[in-house]
Amino acid sequence: MPDKEFILFCDESDRHGRYYSNFYGGVMVGSSHYQRITNRLNDKKADLNLYQEVKWEKVTEQYLEKYRELICTFFEEVARGNLRVRVMFRQNAHLPKGLSHEQVDWEYYLLYYQFVKHAFGLEHASESIRLRLYFDQFPDTAEKSEQFKGFLLGLTKAKNGQAINIKKEDITEVSSRDHVLLQCLDVV
Repeated sequence: MPDKEFILFCDESDRHGRYYSNFYGGVMVGSSHYQRITNRLNDKKADLNLYQEVKWEKVTEQYLEKYRELICTFFEEVARGNLRVRVMFRQNAHLPKGLSHEQVDWEYYLLYYQFVKHAFGLEHASESIRLRLYFDQFPDTAEKSEQFKGFLLGLTKAKNGQAINIKKEDITEVSSRDHVLLQCLDVV
């Protein structure tokens, strides 16, 4: 039976790279698969003696093979259709032009909103689903974060018979060290 509730873990890297910037990533899991996959990945981490938070920044030659094994386990779940992963980024060759001061100031949240709205095909859900959104901690003011959450609640408006159900308490900031799916997403 297909899930009617999904958890979307989101992480971003707003770094400005040489060719690409503004990386936004997400991994979506059906609630019926969440605990099993979390246990599997945590068990794999323990088997590999990876007791700390895994992050791309921690990949060294010494740990490369361990990280590769963990991410292979993660991608096995993707291949089985139990996880959906999406990444959005901006190519630096295409610079935004004519943006207002407000748009520049809200860039982080505007891009995040578009990522959540479009990357997982939520607008094409054929029936009502519940969505929980877990974001790695926001780097901005609490006021901006609350306004952003309000915009996300706007996704709940039914369109063409489809409905995404998001409750305010289901949009939350989490620490990646507490969520192995968010850690694997960071490495990806």
